Amino acid sequence: MKIRRLPVIGVSLVMSMSLLSFMVASLEPTYSIEELRALYSSGDPAKWPAPFLDSAVRIGFQDIGKLGTAPYPVYNPYTKEKEALGKTLFYDPRLSQSKQVACASCHDPELGWGDGRRVSYGHNRQTGKRNAMSLFNIGHFTAFFWDGRAATLEEQSVFPVQDKVEMAQTLTAMVTNVQAVEAYKPLFVAAFGNDEVSVQKIQYAIATFERGIASNSSRFDAFVSGHPKAMTDEEVQGLHLFRTKARCINCHNTPLFSDNQFHNDGQALYGSKMEDFGRYHLTKKQVDIGAFRTPSLREVGQTGPWMHHGNFPTLRDVVEYYNNGNPAPIQRFVKVDESMRPIPSAILRKLDLSTDEVKAVEAFLRTLTTPVRKPFPPELPGMQ
Repeated sequence: MKIRRLPVIGVSLVMSMSLLSFMVASLEPTYSIEELRALYSSGDPAKWPAPFLDSAVRIGFQDIGKLGTAPYPVYNPYTKEKEALGKTLFYDPRLSQSKQVACASCHDPELGWGDGRRVSYGHNRQTGKRNAMSLFNIGHFTAFFWDGRAATLEEQSVFPVQDKVEMAQTLTAMVTNVQAVEAYKPLFVAAFGNDEVSVQKIQYAIATFERGIASNSSRFDAFVSGHPKAMTDEEVQGLHLFRTKARCINCHNTPLFSDNQFHNDGQALYGSKMEDFGRYHLTKKQVDIGAFRTPSLREVGQTGPWMHHGNFPTLRDVVEYYNNGNPAPIQRFVKVDESMRPIPSAILRKLDLSTDEVKAVEAFLRTLTTPVRKPFPPELPGMQ
């Protein structure tokens, strides 16, 4: 009988990583809740306990904190007239082939600028494989969609229009439909100086509106700005775990709570009907198989269901998944091409959080969520 032996190098690497994690955890100072509250609410991030970071993350690392205003590009500066036009176009279903699907159909402000569904309905009630991403704070991102296929918000704005599953419209027909609405002309004149309708003007207007979709100041923001009573003991413990033992900070860093990078989190679902190789479809690089953009955690309590496929109905499910060490399941009894097997990120590993610690992390995540806003949609030109 043959005994299959693991490669010595692989075993050594795993043991070394485990030993390093144990040593780091052992060296961490023990803080009381009162001490953590004082440090984190001091208003000075330099006083915070050191985060647990992988070596690859340390280069250029930026910690969490208050989020500023999203910048507007020089080529498309902000004007209130352009924002107003963009908002109107965002809500207008006449941009779609069926004249029944608008941007707002999948990005509803009352649902965290998502749609509350696992995957969205589009043209003729078709569904795709991916969850509608929240538009909160979208102006802070450097790549758009789960796979990063768009480099700017302007570019992003017309992808859904052309997608056969989403709005199923040609850009030429989109322009023709908008141009045919006489009541749109004064809005284009106000925003651009003339009433000519073009793809670029529609892109610029929608992108200007989307850059203004921002979170309100959260309890976390108040807490780290010097208000020590803004968070409970459990939430303070969760914040500390987020930056240390739970290791969330390795991907969910910066004031956006996203590193703007792409990672394989073990959810490519290889061999299943929901199989999705993420960024690989764009780059064709093996390292990108199963990689998806790190979503922001701001307003995360509003943006469920979670993950790129929407298969996680509760935040607790998400925290428990990462606590279990990213098992990267593959369908049983399904033959797969081993050369295409998604390799989960080395950043993710079993955490051994206790039940109380899992609850604390979830409690902290909810401090990033603010009350639901219910803005009035605009009146659509030429529609009774």
